[in-house]
Amino acid sequence: MSDSDQRAESAAEAYDRLPDAVTDVFGDEATAESAYDLLTVDVPAAAWLTALRTARDELGCTYFDWLSAVDEPGTGFRVCAHVAALGAGTVRRLMVRTTVPHDAAVLPSAIDVYAGAAWHERETHEMFGVAFDGHPHLVP
Repeated sequence: MSDSDQRAESAAEAYDRLPDAVTDVFGDEATAESAYDLLTVDVPAAAWLTALRTARDELGCTYFDWLSAVDEPGTGFRVCAHVAALGAGTVRRLMVRTTVPHDAAVLPSAIDVYAGAAWHERETHEMFGVAFDGHPHLVP
């Protein structure tokens, strides 16, 4: 078995342990649920980048699909990133979410983890006012 095949198998095994092993994979404050063939992991804002790196590096979710936000009145903005691991005839989908308060809507930019997040962060900033620290150009 090649090194690449071993990494893919290890990532698939880690993904298959979720949502039950969410705290082992994403940390003590993470929660997860699975519905309609989509695994959703919620993490604190301070763990946002770590969770995205974990998704990419440990779960094999190298495909960045989209990032956006949902305005939750009275709570804040729920920022969501949808990523996937594409395998031979399989797709493992993962939604990573966090919430930032309306009056402090700031997260670190994910573009060092997923370069494709640049445009999505810019659009999320324009639509919701969420700032992404480290983003090189948040204006449209």
